[in-house]
Amino acid sequence: MVTGKTINVLYFAQVAEQIGTRQESWNLPAPMPAHEWMTQLQKRHPELGPSGRLQIAINQQHATLDDIIRPGDEVAIFEPVTGG
Repeated sequence: MVTGKTINVLYFAQVAEQIGTRQESWNLPAPMPAHEWMTQLQKRHPELGPSGRLQIAINQQHATLDDIIRPGDEVAIFEPVTGG
């Protein structure tokens, strides 16, 4: 459940397999740049390895590391997808 002080984090595909869950809530008492949050993600889940390969979406919109994550947001983490 997402409240005013948390974010809902969704993990997809290989990322979900590596950490063993598809969703979790994180405390986030104040807005934070995505690059700072990604550093926290790497500390919380070191099994993901370098976060530079991961993509982020905020509220179902592709985001950059300069975008701001706010309490109550939904954040999705996934690897880039290529097709052929």
